[in-house]
Amino acid sequence: MNIIVCVKQVPDTEASLIVKDGVGINEANIKWIISPYDEYAIEEALKLKKTLGNVTLTALTLGPSRCESALRTALALGADAAFHMESEQVLDHMGTARCLAAAIKEIGFPSIIVMGKQAIDDDAYMTHIYLAEQLNAPVSTNLTNVTVTDNEITADREIDEGAKEHLSFSLPCVLGIGKCAYTPKLPNLMGVMKSKKVLIPKKSPVDLDVKELSPSVSALKLFAPPEKPQGRIIGGEPEVAVKELVRLLKEEAKVI
Repeated sequence: MNIIVCVKQVPDTEASLIVKDGVGINEANIKWIISPYDEYAIEEALKLKKTLGNVTLTALTLGPSRCESALRTALALGADAAFHMESEQVLDHMGTARCLAAAIKEIGFPSIIVMGKQAIDDDAYMTHIYLAEQLNAPVSTNLTNVTVTDNEITADREIDEGAKEHLSFSLPCVLGIGKCAYTPKLPNLMGVMKSKKVLIPKKSPVDLDVKELSPSVSALKLFAPPEKPQGRIIGGEPEVAVKELVRLLKEEAKVI
């Protein structure tokens, strides 16, 4: 059985982002990491591999040359192979799904495709759904507790107000992983050393004859949110302070 785990490289959550040219970010001196939900996806894929036994787990990414480090991390954690769909082009989510689908067909169509439910850089929550459409495979999102029994995948899906659905999937399928009840592992030194020896195939969208990459959705403007004004402390007796608070909310904040 083959399993593919898709990973995306994103800016570190603690990075200070500076807008560049109004539609992008200045990438100089930014630390890049695997998107946190994809870290959970890697962990779930490794658990499935351990349960199923005879499995080849391949890590797949799409992006510029720097994204190879994300694949090396996945290899260090336990993936058997990796594939880099290399492209400098800025793609929308449908274009991304088309590229990933072409790469998956090039690798060899797997039984299970695992990925995070969303990437933390754009929070779009769409790529895994578009990918499933390209592959004509069942899909669900925000999944936890993924297990496999009798050639069938089961998982819990968190929905509104803390409720959960228990789902089953026929194979092949695409699983969008949410935040699970564990902390994803970090690669150890031995894994890091082994990952450096793995040859990672690289293909471009042109190599795999991927067409229709002109974005249907594009960013018109990117800007930082305005800084929040400093809070104010209203002193005095409670009765006087409450009256002053109401006045400020009405006359300055204009929320009542």
